[in-house]
Amino acid sequence: MRNTYTIEKCALGHRIRFSAMASPCEVIVEVDSHSSVDQLAKLITDETWRIENKYSRYQTESICTKINNSHNNPISIDTETYELLKFSEQCYQISNGLFDITSGVLRKVWRFDGSNIIPSSPQVEAILPLVGWTKIEYNEQHIMLPKGMEIDFGGIGKEYAVDKICQLITQNTLCSALVNFGGDLAVTAPRKDNKPWSVGIDLTGISSNKSVNISFERGAIATSGDASRYLEKDGKRYSHILNPKTGWPIEHAPSSITVASTSCLNAGIISTIAMLQGENAEQFLDENDFKHWTFRT
Repeated sequence: MRNTYTIEKCALGHRIRFSAMASPCEVIVEVDSHSSVDQLAKLITDETWRIENKYSRYQTESICTKINNSHNNPISIDTETYELLKFSEQCYQISNGLFDITSGVLRKVWRFDGSNIIPSSPQVEAILPLVGWTKIEYNEQHIMLPKGMEIDFGGIGKEYAVDKICQLITQNTLCSALVNFGGDLAVTAPRKDNKPWSVGIDLTGISSNKSVNISFERGAIATSGDASRYLEKDGKRYSHILNPKTGWPIEHAPSSITVASTSCLNAGIISTIAMLQGENAEQFLDENDFKHWTFRT
């Protein structure tokens, strides 16, 4: 249920569970005191839901919704929003335009709902003029979008929240913790006695091995893939990961890419950009020396 959380004792300490950003969220804290975890849980969930309420396009009062409904009028933004926009611009540049937070508008013709309905070329072409980061005007105080265009922070929102929660935990306790928001996760420090954290990456529908275990002491890992969101028609599979330049799904990409990095935001953007390389995903990751795990069906 929204805006509620549970705390349970587990082998590693205490586990906090709640829902946010359309994902199951959990935070494992290596602490024995239930009362101290309860205080921390309140801080964690309040901050997570603050980020969701502020940046989700599904929230009617979010800054994202206000921007998308601005119809070419300037909208005031704060420093946090400006920094996210600036990061999004950097991602656009380093990906040569393949990562574009204006591409979410393509959902108007692509609906990955398990059906076999594929849009026509004219339908896709009609939406493409509404895609393109360079059409946005913004500075530290305002942003302005051409009428009909939208932005969507969904490609970085969960990862941003994971990193913010790790910072919050570090500021409020000396105990180590693992933050896991729908499979995008980070740790604040090694476990007690300097033991690494161990997590499993779900490979259901991808590999005969149901999961792969990854151990790490610091940093984060994030996964991109299309194992659960795709369309299929006449034997052809259409990934939910779209090329913003063409409006059509990326082809011949791995089914799942997991990347390790210093932050969840970095890991997430690297895995997404790698997925957007299609058949060259592994080459992109190898050439840039990114620690990764890729899986193909």
